[in-house]
Amino acid sequence: MTWWMFAAWFLLALVAMEGVAYLTHRFLMHGPLWFLHESHHVPHEGGWEWNDVFGILFAVPSILLIKAGVDGGGTWMLPVGLGMTAYGAIYVIFHDIVVHRRVRIRNVPQWAYLRRIIMAHLVHHKTHGKEGAQSFGFLWAPKDLTK
Repeated sequence: MTWWMFAAWFLLALVAMEGVAYLTHRFLMHGPLWFLHESHHVPHEGGWEWNDVFGILFAVPSILLIKAGVDGGGTWMLPVGLGMTAYGAIYVIFHDIVVHRRVRIRNVPQWAYLRRIIMAHLVHHKTHGKEGAQSFGFLWAPKDLTK
């Protein structure tokens, strides 16, 4: 596989994961899997919450794709698995560290895009229940939230 095909598969997977995250969040986490996701919408003590199980569940397909891609040599599976993993890393950095401050950092950059993502997530958390939440995406947020 050429480097540009590798890069194209990687970027396609990275971007597509936002759609997967949106659909999973809206229809599964705020649906039948609410019993796990609810811990993320209510105040709690401690560093871990039941919602963290989703990180493990989402890691499994990317690990399997990376393994299959390495074993298969030259297939689309390796860059897709790596793109999914990159999305997961971005999610952890922005969601868990920057937005929810699960790991304390000193200076959060004040980029307009980053403020918009944070605002969208805070709008999502205005409700503590399964119903009525808005803004289910993660790396894309409506521009009107910054007004």
